[in-house]
This record gives sequence, C-alpha cells and structure tokens, in this order.
Amino acid sequence: MFQRIYLKFFLTAALVGWALFSVYPLRDRPFSEYVKGETTGANKAEFLKLMDRVSQRVQSGQSKSPFVALKQIGKEEKLDLSKFFPQVRLERTLRNIEKRNDILLDYLLKESKGKLQLGLDLNGGVAFILEAQESALVDGQGKNQKVMREEKLAKAVDILGTRINALGVAEPLIRPVGENRIEVQLPGVSIKENPDVVDAVKKPARLDFRLVSPQFAAMAEAPPLSAIPVGYEIMSNEDDDANGRPVTRYYAVKRIPEMTGEGVKDAYPGMDQMGRYEIRLQFNDVGAKRFADVTGSNVGRLLGIVLDGKLYSAPRINDRIGGGSAQITGQFSQREAIELANVLNNPLDVPLTIKQQSVIGPSLAQDAVDNGVSAATIGIALVCGFMITYYTTGGLIAVFTLVVNVIIILGVMATMGATLTLPGLAGIVLTMGMAVDANILVYERMREELAIGKSLHAAHDAGYEKAIWTILDSHVTQLCICAIMIIWGTGPIKGFGVTLAIGVFSTLFSVLVTGRVVMDFLIERGFMTRMPMMHLFSNVKLDWVKLGTPAFIASWTVVLIGVGAIFMRSDRIMGIDFTGGDQVTLAYAQRLDIAEIRKVATAAGITDINPSYQADLTTGKEALKIEMPYGKTSALVEAMQKAHPEAKYEKTGEDAIGASIGKEIAGNAALSVGLALAAILLYIAFRFEFGFGMGAVIATLHDVLMTVGMFVLIGGLFDYQFNAPMVAAILAIIGYSVNDTVVVFDRIREELKLNPDMNLRDVVNLAINRV
Repeated sequence: MFQRIYLKFFLTAALVGWALFSVYPLRDRPFSEYVKGETTGANKAEFLKLMDRVSQRVQSGQSKSPFVALKQIGKEEKLDLSKFFPQVRLERTLRNIEKRNDILLDYLLKESKGKLQLGLDLNGGVAFILEAQESALVDGQGKNQKVMREEKLAKAVDILGTRINALGVAEPLIRPVGENRIEVQLPGVSIKENPDVVDAVKKPARLDFRLVSPQFAAMAEAPPLSAIPVGYEIMSNEDDDANGRPVTRYYAVKRIPEMTGEGVKDAYPGMDQMGRYEIRLQFNDVGAKRFADVTGSNVGRLLGIVLDGKLYSAPRINDRIGGGSAQITGQFSQREAIELANVLNNPLDVPLTIKQQSVIGPSLAQDAVDNGVSAATIGIALVCGFMITYYTTGGLIAVFTLVVNVIIILGVMATMGATLTLPGLAGIVLTMGMAVDANILVYERMREELAIGKSLHAAHDAGYEKAIWTILDSHVTQLCICAIMIIWGTGPIKGFGVTLAIGVFSTLFSVLVTGRVVMDFLIERGFMTRMPMMHLFSNVKLDWVKLGTPAFIASWTVVLIGVGAIFMRSDRIMGIDFTGGDQVTLAYAQRLDIAEIRKVATAAGITDINPSYQADLTTGKEALKIEMPYGKTSALVEAMQKAHPEAKYEKTGEDAIGASIGKEIAGNAALSVGLALAAILLYIAFRFEFGFGMGAVIATLHDVLMTVGMFVLIGGLFDYQFNAPMVAAILAIIGYSVNDTVVVFDRIREELKLNPDMNLRDVVNLAINRV
C-alpha cells in the first residue's frame, strides 16, 4: 500500500517540478545580462569585454539592440561566438561561422524570454504594415476591380496566417487595412531582434529552375558584363571552403527559366547523407513531367535553383529525373530550411513591401486586465473558501489539487510555446470549474457511503470507484469538443481548444492521482480519522419531472424572445472584431490612460472601441490608434478633444480596417460548435443511448441560445456588441453545460441499474434529487 502511495507522490512531485521548471522564468530577462550569465569557460573575460563594445554600439545608435550589435560584430570580425558558450551544442555539419552565430544567438534570445508569453490582448506585441503592389491587385480586364482587390487581399491574409502559424507565432492578428495594405500584429516577437520573421512573411516565393552557362560556372570572381552570353545574367551564392570559411561563387544563369515552381505540390525540410539540411520538393503530375523533360534534355549541365531572385544552388544534372521529386541544397540551417519550405508551400501572388513597423500596447486596457485579475482572484478565493468550509479536510485537499492542476497546465503551455490570451484564460477557468466539480462528485459519493456505515477508508475507495466513470465521461466529452476546435478551429477557437485539452488531462491527473494519493496517505497514517462535511440539502424530494413542463415552456419562451432580438438587432450586434470598422491615428501632447479613453467614448455613445498606443520603430514616435465601428471617427475625435483639451489631440490618419475575426474564422467557429454538438450526440448515444444524446445536445443548445439571447436583450440597453472574447465565453458555456448534463445522465443510468422495477419517472426524480 505505502509503496504505491510513495510512487504516486513521487510521480506528482516530479510532474509539478517539471512544470515549475518549464515556466521559469515567468518574465523576459534583458538579453545582454542573460548572455553574460550564460558565458562559461576560460573565454569569459574576453566575452565581457566584447559586451562592453556591444553596449557602446547600442548607446551610439549604431545598433538597435544588444542582440543586433553582437550579431554585427560577429559578422564583421568573422568571430565564432560559440567558443563563449561551449554548453550550447550546434550542428556539427554547419561550418559557416555567420550561420552558426545566427543559430546560437537565436537560441540565446529565445532562452532569455519568459517561457509563458502573453498574447496581444494582455501584453501587446509588435506590428507591421505591408503594402501590396497596386499593379498586382488589378488586372485591367474590365472586371469589378473592388471585388478583385478584396479577394486578392483576403487571399494574401490567409497565406500570411498560414506562414506565421508555421513559424510558431501563436494567436497573431492579421487583417486588411484600407485598399491595399495588410496589418500584422505578433505577440512575443521583437522585430528589432528578429527581423527574419518579417522577411519570411513577405517573401513572394517565386521558384525558378534556370540553366547555367557551361563557360561561366562556379567562378571565384564575377566576369565582365561584355563576356556574358546574351540571355544570361550573373548570380552568386555562398558556399564554404575546406576550412569552413564562406566563399562566394559566381554563375551565368539563364534569364528565362526552364520551369517555375507552379508544378510543386509539396515542399518540406530534410537532411542529406552528410547531415546537411535541404528542402525536398514533390511535383504534381504536370510538374513531374516538365521536370523530367528539362533534366532529360540537359544532362551534364548545371541547373540553377532560384528562389525570389536568389541563387541557392546549381547542381549538375547527371541523368533524367522522372520520379516527380527534387532537392534544393545549400548552406541551410534547420530554421532556414523550415522557413523556405513553408514559404514554398504558401506562395504569394501579390508582392508585399513593409511600410511601417511599430511596438503596440495591449489591446485590453490595464484597468481591464487588473479588474480581470481581481475578479479571478476573488472568484478563486470564494471557491476555495467554500470547498474548505463545506468539505473541511477534503476541501483543503481539493484546493491543493487545484494548485497542482494550474501549475501543470501552465507548464505544458510553456513547453508547447503557447501564447496565453483571454480565450486561453477562459479555458483555464473552465478547467478549474471541472476540477472542483470532479472533487465534489467524489466527496458526495463518500458522503453516501459514510451514511450507510462504511469506514472512512472504505468510503474513500468506494467514492472514487463510483465517481470515476462520471468524471471520465464528462472529460472524454470535453476532449471530443477540444479535438474539433483544434482541427477545424482557427485563432481564438483553436487556442481555447488547446488550453482546454491540456486542462482535461491535468484535471484527470490532479483529481484521480494527486487528490487520491494525498487522502490515502492521510487516512493510512491516521492523520485523518473522519471527514466532517456540511449538508445544506438533505432528503430532497422534489418532483422534477412534474416541474419540467412549466420550466421547459418558461425557459424556451425566454430563448425564443432572445432569438427574436438577435434577428431584430442582427445589423447591430456584431462588433468590429467581426465586421471591421474605422481606425483613426491621433498625435497628442499628453498621454491618457486607455481606461479614460474608453470612458470618453462611452459618454459619446461609442461602446465598441479598441484603443492602443503604438511606437514607430524607425522614428520612435508614439501615436494613439483607435479602432471603432464605421462612421464614428468624427464623433469620437471631437469628444476626446472636448473632454481633454490639454492632450491636444490631432488626427493624422484614418483607414478602414478589416475584421480581425474574418468570415473564415467566424465560419470555422460556427462549424466547430456544430461539430462539437454532433460529437456530444454521438459519444453520449454510444455511452448511454440515443435519447440521452439528443437530450444533451438540446440542453446545450438551449443554454447557448438563452445566454446569447439575454446578452442581446440586455446589451441592447447599453449598446453592447459581440467581440472576440464572446467566442471564448460561448465555448466555456458549452463546456459547463455538457459537464453537468453528463453528471446527471450518469446518475440516471446508475439508478436504472439499481432500481430495475422502479418506473422511469421516479428513477429520474431520484437521480436528480441525489445529484
């Protein structure tokens, strides 16, 4: 017995220790101070002197940050920085010093950051404006140019989202601005220190296969222009010599490609036999045939592989290649190979240029964040206080398991590189509610066993045995919902699903393993001989079935009124997250708190606004940008100028912005909810029977419609509108509704088995009264 208890104690301690280690540090550490602390070995004194030069560069304005300055010095002086960090293992096959330094510094920068990054809504981030080439947005063929422009911008937004997600940046915001621009906001990314993210995002990904002139190949120096054959141009690429030093080689490459990347079906990173990274290409049927023809008719020649105007490699064609595949080789790091494959899989047909880069503040005002933290703290304190008061020692154990649960969730999120946003917090809140519910199920089962005279030890075992299937059923149902959100959802939907899925597993562990082993230990050791519990509701004998008909009529009447209100206010209930709006840029002389800006807007009758301060990375000048519904700009600016003349607000720009939750995300959200209800129906029909499944779906749909309808009715009095956090709220409601429904159904099924001669009406009443 004790051996099993100690094993579970060790498992819990190891998991909590790992989670705490994973979330450390919670906050970002200054890069320069971090790398000084990480330097080891005999070269530490030399590195500290190097960092003094880095500081001088930053202070003089030569470099934007210590990270950039260190990278520049390494490049200029051909200095291998890895000698200062022997504990960091780099790719052995990569001998190019500059690329080794890039990999090392990227690793150190990542390690200096806090492990759990906050999203744009909680902590802000960075933003850049990309402008599309005008000639690429229209074709001059007499088509509806506005529609074509919108379609091409929308396609570019989708491609950028795919690229950014593949780079590991979670929960970005990407939307069209004006007629030819796209705004991208990224949490947890520094453009100063990681400009490669921007480059990887805006590459058009034009892939060409071009023949190389046999007379002008792999030359150490570029030949004179007069010697170049007609129809060719000089291109160069970097290679390494025998000592690992970078060398530049020049090639005369044909201007007109033999084939383009349009025939590429898939691109993915791989490694050759020497352990070097490469990009592997798979062609579609047309591309495979063309590539076979090109290689078959040019055996012995060099074939240049050119991506976005840069020559990456020029391999020799030794034979006709008819397998429908090829490789792009070169001096790639792992990250470069991944980024290039990602870009090739998502080619942009609209060239983009960067017009502005800035640092942005959080989209939620500090007072909103503080109030949210205060509300969560008070809520948790009340829950913990209730559990301890109502269940005494059991309540203390439940609170302990709740702490373990949250630590594990944060540890897993940090390990996955997840970004914590408001929808993610909603997922954690739902998880905490489910964890408390699971403990209550166990303790109420223990109460029943103690009431029939069982010992505390026996009641504890029986309580877990009888509650475990209810707990598993409710959590498996949640996992079905999570799977749908992760597979079909995007943006906040997917983030909520990931967080909730982590929470499901952590709750099962903390309740079924940690909570049980703690109580086992206390009972076996004699520290816990009884478990006093309050009982506010005893011998409840309500006829719930009789009350069901009037309750059904009353509640569905409210639902129908709410649905009617939705249709009546359909043109006014969606906020700027769904519909887009206007964005005004204001210069100012005095900075006001975002909470005060919201207060002025509310007084002017504009409730749905999204203000943020943004500092331009080039000039360092800060501006206030406010997003609002269409046509409200003039009223808001006038109200702010009147309310705060000392701020001297001056409008410097105005743009129309697209929805941050576009039609695709909104459609995926609706699809996710629909599929989640279908999954609930199928699982409960499998575990119970079809009638139970239909009951669960209707009950869940009822709860969602009632909540949304009441929000529209009450919100109409205050001009409240749906925004992105509402999506997470609705998903949380679905989670709670399903959880409680499964608990009731499990008890009905149990009472049916225990009372086979009792009629169904009495069984249902008995089950609900006991629940």
